[in-house]
Amino acid sequence: MRKGAKRKRSQKEEEAAPARAPDNHKTTESTKPPTRAKRVKASKPEPEPEYFEDQRNLEDLWKQIFPVGTEWDQLDKVYGFNWNFSNLENAFEEGGVLHGKTVYLFGCTEPQLVPFKDENILIYIPAVVAVVSPFPPSNKIGIKSVQREVEEIIPMKQMKMDWVPYIPLEDRESRVDRLRHQIFILSCTQRRAALKHLKIDRIKKYEYCLPYFYNPLQEDELEQSTEVQIIFPSEPKPIFCEFDWELDELQEFIDKLIQEEELSEDQKDAFKEFVKEKVREAKKANREAREARRKALEEMSEETRRAIENLRFYKFYPVQTPDTPDISKVKASFINRYYGKAHEVL
Repeated sequence: MRKGAKRKRSQKEEEAAPARAPDNHKTTESTKPPTRAKRVKASKPEPEPEYFEDQRNLEDLWKQIFPVGTEWDQLDKVYGFNWNFSNLENAFEEGGVLHGKTVYLFGCTEPQLVPFKDENILIYIPAVVAVVSPFPPSNKIGIKSVQREVEEIIPMKQMKMDWVPYIPLEDRESRVDRLRHQIFILSCTQRRAALKHLKIDRIKKYEYCLPYFYNPLQEDELEQSTEVQIIFPSEPKPIFCEFDWELDELQEFIDKLIQEEELSEDQKDAFKEFVKEKVREAKKANREAREARRKALEEMSEETRRAIENLRFYKFYPVQTPDTPDISKVKASFINRYYGKAHEVL
């Protein structure tokens, strides 16, 4: 017989034999040590799942816009609050004032004393101005302050500023050259870290910048200014004043300054010539402005004229939230001396 067949019968016999009682005194080689009971670990409670809100398509729009004219050392304070510009985002949705339109956006800040957490604090409130226009409203920047005697109108690029397309979050994986841009923002490439290498006067220029705008169609409605700002170099301090060549008589103006001890007797002749020169410069500037406006109107196409007539300015302030100050009482329609007032404040 084959061994395999015999092994099978032996196994059957063993299965048929009655089971023996276990012998506690003998240990065979096949006896296995008793298995130890596994310790049951206490299950840890599963952590609550975290939910994150989806990023809104234009959520970072307001932060991408350069706040023109804001002091460099105040920028951190501007972004210190979690400002909410959902009203600006919603304006681009269907039914909003900016929906489907070509828009140019620039930022600004307005220092205001407002109540917050039971006290009044000085904060820099950010605002965004939207210009609805088929073309850039201007490629220039105005630089003017009380301390600066001369107003400068210079190309934006001299201050490292320019209009650049804003790309919504959902389009940032796409090729930029294939996108149809409708939102343009005023951007500045000047790095804060590099400011230490600039001269003080250059740094201060940024604080006095204002987005420039010139509308030749409205010039006829505005009176040409007859005032000149006077900053006369004098000791122990300069003389700051305004002279109106139509309303003020120069000799009376000088006598009053002497009477108020703002001007000394020995300086009056030099001061008089100084004022006359400033008046001549201002009148010349007015004549040149009128001539430039007349020329611009002559060369303007009908399409450009219609576009300028349909320009609209919207000014956006942050929406009120529990963790931001109440700014409802300090909102203003005024944009700056070049743009004037917004058509609507939101």
